[in-house]
Amino acid sequence: MTLHVDLLLKNIGQLLPMRSAGPRTGVAMQELEVLEGAVLGIKDGKIAFIGTKDSEITASEVIDCKGRLVTPGLVDPHTHVVFGGSREHEMALKQQGVPYLEILKQGGGILSTVEATRKASMEQLYDKASFHLDRMLTYGTTTVEAKSGYGLDKETELKQLRVAKELQQNHQIDLVSTFLGAHAIPKTHKDNPELFLEEMLDLLDEIKKEHLAEFVDIFTETGVFTVEQSRKYLQKAKDKGFELKIHADEIDPLGGTEMAASLEARSADHLVGASDEGIRKLAETGTIAVLLPGTTFYLGKSTFARAREMIEQGVTVSLATDFNPGSSPTENLQLIMSIAALYLKMSPEEIWNAVTINAAYAIGRGQEAGQLDLGRKADVVIWDAPNYLYIPYHYGVNHVNTVIKNGKVVVERMSIRE
Repeated sequence: MTLHVDLLLKNIGQLLPMRSAGPRTGVAMQELEVLEGAVLGIKDGKIAFIGTKDSEITASEVIDCKGRLVTPGLVDPHTHVVFGGSREHEMALKQQGVPYLEILKQGGGILSTVEATRKASMEQLYDKASFHLDRMLTYGTTTVEAKSGYGLDKETELKQLRVAKELQQNHQIDLVSTFLGAHAIPKTHKDNPELFLEEMLDLLDEIKKEHLAEFVDIFTETGVFTVEQSRKYLQKAKDKGFELKIHADEIDPLGGTEMAASLEARSADHLVGASDEGIRKLAETGTIAVLLPGTTFYLGKSTFARAREMIEQGVTVSLATDFNPGSSPTENLQLIMSIAALYLKMSPEEIWNAVTINAAYAIGRGQEAGQLDLGRKADVVIWDAPNYLYIPYHYGVNHVNTVIKNGKVVVERMSIRE
């Protein structure tokens, strides 16, 4: 019987289906299914055929991949994409050695982003975030996690979450929303962070009612929220039915990684200062490590998260941009793949698992994103590369040729006019 599809990709050099029943953990991250000379058929927005011969297939549209690499759309499991303003003026201050606390006193830092986000209308935030999401899409990212956290008050936190919900409904990228009201301590609550956390918890019923977020996150770090404050906060969020994510041990090994594991958080993020015990706990519980090497790189620091030890001890590792205006202003997950190869010493196979399968599971989308298999959503990238080794190797450029979202071509490489 002849199969008719809407779109047929033929002459694929290498196809990475990334098929897996669950996240790839520890040394299993070295596993990578590679199909040479493959054919991929798409019908009604879903994968309808994967094979090596197309003689029994007809198609309304055919793309000749001409030996190019084809993979699932990338998944970015940690971003702060909805925010106002920007902070390019701080770069020179950092280069001059001005401490972050001094930048804060001068009106910069996270509090400047909070002020800009509070002042921005929903329409302005929507347009700005849409611009950044468009750029992510051109880099091959088709599913993104989006955090609030630049409001630090009821009105603005809800405004950020409502913008993210609108974008999920309207933008081609799929968004997964996280409430990060506990991102920092506002000036008004400097001497009473517990009261601030209670005010953020008071928003959870409204967030749940409006379906504004699936996850609740907190920044557990020196000078922000303690492990004990974070534990109480997250347990209350969990009791209300939210899944948990944690900014843990980004700078100091406070025990946030261990806490994330004990609360069975979906993910623990950053983890530059994670202890040996914390890494062991992640492996035991299956809490996914979301590593953000672009942040370490951009801040000019020399100590990166210990990805090799995590993988060797059986931790599930994923990668993300941490796109935000202060410490990682990049939408380019391909660049993060290169940084992971160079500074986290991750292999190409581990990297591909980290930006597809594992990243999807880190945001609760393991059944929808990060894989190409029959009946699954057709989020596909055709790369201007002959093989999967090439993307992390050739850094700092955009390797995307074509992006297909839900079976439709949404990005095509611009040709140079003669």
